[in-house]
Amino acid sequence: MKNVDHKSKEVLAKVREIEIRARRLVEESLAGQYESVFKGRGMDFDRAREYVRGDEVRTIDWNVTARMGLPHVKLYTEEREMTMMIVIDLSASLDFGSSSQTKRELAAEVACVMAFSALRNNDKVGLVLFTGDVEHYIAPMSGRRHVLRLIRDILYYEPEGRGTNLVGALDFVNRVQRRRSLVLLMSDFVFSDAQEEVLSGLDSKIRTSSGRHDLVTMSINDKSEEVLPSVGMIRIEDSESGEIVSVPCGNKLLRDSYRSEALRQREDLRRFFSRQGVDFLELKTGERYELVIKQFFSNRERRVER
Repeated sequence: MKNVDHKSKEVLAKVREIEIRARRLVEESLAGQYESVFKGRGMDFDRAREYVRGDEVRTIDWNVTARMGLPHVKLYTEEREMTMMIVIDLSASLDFGSSSQTKRELAAEVACVMAFSALRNNDKVGLVLFTGDVEHYIAPMSGRRHVLRLIRDILYYEPEGRGTNLVGALDFVNRVQRRRSLVLLMSDFVFSDAQEEVLSGLDSKIRTSSGRHDLVTMSINDKSEEVLPSVGMIRIEDSESGEIVSVPCGNKLLRDSYRSEALRQREDLRRFFSRQGVDFLELKTGERYELVIKQFFSNRERRVER
């Protein structure tokens, strides 16, 4: 019982630590930017009224017009409440971290920042955790306690699977969220299969999801994943497939080749999401993620104003 109580206190302390950092960042640096970037982008139907000269012909409500015998147009009000869905890949590779922070912890902190930004604007926040299957879903709600529960689950939920199925996760979100929502898809985009094959299979699903929702992708990585250490022979385990290989890291040509391939794959990811018109944020453990988020908000603001 004492061990359980001790573990619970550790969980609460970690969640509280992340909350304090996230709320400070939201209040001091990101206040207002979230609303200007994401709010008021949708319109809700309000009512129909009789057509008057000067109204846009394309707003005519033909059903009401036929029923009333006189032309009527649709009136809309700006949609003020939005739903944010945080969708996180909890495959085994997300538990890796070469610094004091794992990729999963970074994902939890970024999710906390975005969730509290949403709360400041009276938006609801939901959560989807997935591996090879969708494993955990929390319906969108508002409130501080709700957000803290989401962060706790991101940090401590124990997934059954080890792989990554992005298509299945997006399918699930499209089923449960019929109205347009802000969807934050977080993954390290590390795949057991060839990246080219995975992206090819993902192509149409990204187009469908980004057409239905405001889809933002966030790559959660560790800087050491792009560089092999110069330490001689090491054994590396693929955390998702479980395969173990011995790598002669003392070989400079091999290290250079590994880094070039890692950089090429990252560039292919950037191009893939750019072609889809989907924002792609790159975040790394041990680095200041808030600078990436602020730059993202600034870039979106400029696009909204055009």
